[in-house]
Amino acid sequence: MSTVTETKKAPAGERVADWADGRLGIYTLAKANMRKIFPDHWSFMLGEVCLYSFLIIILTGVYLTMFFHPSMNEVEYVGPYVPLQGQLMSEAFNSTMHISFEVRGGLLIRQIHHWAALIFLAGMFVHMMRVFFTGAFRKPREINWLFGFLLFFLGMFTGFTGYSLPDDLLSGTGVRFMQGAILSVPVLGTYLSMFLFGGEFPGGDFVARFYSAHVLLLPGIMLGLVVAHLILVFVHKHTHFAGPGRTNNNVVGMPLLPVYMAKAGGFFFLVFGVIAVIAAIASINPIWAIGPYRPDQVSTGAQPDWYMGFAEGLIRVMPGWEINLWGHTLVLGVMIPLAIFPAVLAAIAVYPFIESWITGDKREHHIAQRPRNAPTRTAFGVAWITAYMIMLVGGGNDLWATHFHLSLNSITWFVRIFFFAGPVIAFIATKRICLGLQRRDKDKVLHGRESGIIKRLPHGEFVEVHQPLSQGELHRLTAHEQYDAAELPPAVDENGVERKIGRMEKLRVKLNKGYYGDDSQIAKPTVEEYKEIQSGHGHH
Repeated sequence: MSTVTETKKAPAGERVADWADGRLGIYTLAKANMRKIFPDHWSFMLGEVCLYSFLIIILTGVYLTMFFHPSMNEVEYVGPYVPLQGQLMSEAFNSTMHISFEVRGGLLIRQIHHWAALIFLAGMFVHMMRVFFTGAFRKPREINWLFGFLLFFLGMFTGFTGYSLPDDLLSGTGVRFMQGAILSVPVLGTYLSMFLFGGEFPGGDFVARFYSAHVLLLPGIMLGLVVAHLILVFVHKHTHFAGPGRTNNNVVGMPLLPVYMAKAGGFFFLVFGVIAVIAAIASINPIWAIGPYRPDQVSTGAQPDWYMGFAEGLIRVMPGWEINLWGHTLVLGVMIPLAIFPAVLAAIAVYPFIESWITGDKREHHIAQRPRNAPTRTAFGVAWITAYMIMLVGGGNDLWATHFHLSLNSITWFVRIFFFAGPVIAFIATKRICLGLQRRDKDKVLHGRESGIIKRLPHGEFVEVHQPLSQGELHRLTAHEQYDAAELPPAVDENGVERKIGRMEKLRVKLNKGYYGDDSQIAKPTVEEYKEIQSGHGHH
């Protein structure tokens, strides 16, 4: 008697997966990485908002390119918007009107695209500040900080080129502003302007050239940077905040699959939904109310998108200084702001390397700092944000004047003065607040948390009962590192030979004392102090 063993065929999906794995090694790769552990904290969602906004920009941008015509050829408008019928306009403006009024869902997609761009840059701004204030840019994440900065920088110019494509009166005024700034550059300015616009402003090519940069060049570079940024995040993981069991040598968190993937998928649709709701109820860039661009007209109340407000404010409040040399005019009122703006951006880009040089700290850091425990850095960050916000006021000085019935000159002088005074005041105030919070933490560690319960002692004194902190809370408040300020080596070595100490080394030591001197950190409570207080000596 013989038996025949029947072999059951695997399902089609499993066979396809096996075929792909045999050629691509997907299963092996997934098995090694899908259970990778990542720290978890609500602030990490700021980066996800940026990523999802970028994806939304790409998706909506692909849809808009199907209907947009990047041409400055003049046509007569015959669309459904009656007030503009019969007017001459560029094909770029005409196609944008077509998208807004005749393409199904076109206006909503336009507004989602524009709002997503604003939220992407706002998310980048807040995300970078989170990374800055927590020291998450330190080794080994300096390169990732540069990638993030470049994404923000390129996002600004991608937004500007996209904002200029409809060729409406508002965006045309902004392009004219940019062309005037380019012309202020000595020697090269005229050539750059002619190259960019294909001749005298406005030329006939700038929309097509901006379009190529907006849909191909800049997004391509940004997409590469996003991939590189995510790869480094995957390799280095997020920094996690101090807590029991968390060190620079381990990771405490949740696995990528299924926890993070499930959260990420849900959060993407949440971000998309919020942006869609904003776009549906809040109009942005209504070009039909502004009209097509004409060089002989200027739109009143013209404002750039918020991320260009700093540069706009610098130029608006700068005095109109000029210097005439050998028959050439140097427009300092534009040249100086153009020099300040990239200098500020460059300082932001290289800050991780500057701090590493000042502190002399070359170790890897995977524990995020509380901003209060790095008072000098936190003060610098707040000072920069203060300068940015002041210049944002300067960039909209006309609207502040008209809406609040103020003098335009008074606003301009306020911005000029507080651009210098404001950051200094913010720096001093922030540093003092951080030191005050450090003292409060020290007091909380030594004496416990205030309970709100008042008790009268036998001799008549009223005291508040303090509750002891948990071990986890004690660890969180005392886990931060404290550094000793650097000192210059003795002027003479052990052999009696005079040392040569360079100026850069002297500068580094001086800056180091600004970061870690006695006036920049409050000493943590010692174990002896804690035991003495907890034993009842001097403690209620």
